Amino acid sequence: MWKLTPILVLITTPVLAQNWNSANGDNPFAADALAEQLSGQTLIFFDDGQSVYESNGQYQYTYAGGGTWYGHWEVTNDSTVCVIFVTGVERCDRIVENSGRLVMQTADGLRFPVREIEAHS
Repeated sequence: MWKLTPILVLITTPVLAQNWNSANGDNPFAADALAEQLSGQTLIFFDDGQSVYESNGQYQYTYAGGGTWYGHWEVTNDSTVCVIFVTGVERCDRIVENSGRLVMQTADGLRFPVREIEAHS
């Protein structure tokens, strides 16, 4: 039993490390509804950063001051979207709706409301 304990700790640590910092009024999406909400859309944040969710699964994040990260996005469960960047780095965030606005929650507890959503082709 004691030999399994370190393995169990490693398996459960990523789940325990996620602090979505939920707030009253946060409404999560079912996986298919979140995929539909994001596909073909650009989320523009209040710092002018932009997340582009192409309908073919490609993803781009452009910082307000310039610079773009490229990757591939996929919706998982619990209103979560994960991006695997071309560098091999993976990032998962939770997207909820609160008072009619989308809010991105990071695994380390930060919240970023979406200022605007633009459809693109």
